[in-house]
Amino acid sequence: MTLFNINMRKDVVRVEKKEETLACALCGYTASGKFVGDICPKCGLTYWKCVNCGYTITAATLPDVCPHCEKKCDFENITCYTPECGGPGHIDPRL
Repeated sequence: MTLFNINMRKDVVRVEKKEETLACALCGYTASGKFVGDICPKCGLTYWKCVNCGYTITAATLPDVCPHCEKKCDFENITCYTPECGGPGHIDPRL
């Protein structure tokens, strides 16, 4: 069994909370935390990929049919919001 001795003096214990800042991949707008609905409040655009054919579009809202395969498809948000996938101006390669 391991015991830990924790010094709780106010002048020694410090806890810092780091807020995540996200940036829009299209316009560079930054905000603390996640964008509501993954849509940039400034430009309103998001990168979307058709799950059927892989075609990528940039739009505020999704079309009824994919402009490439011309089928009614689901779309996946592939916008990069973090530095791990390249940050602003990039599509998240993990998606």
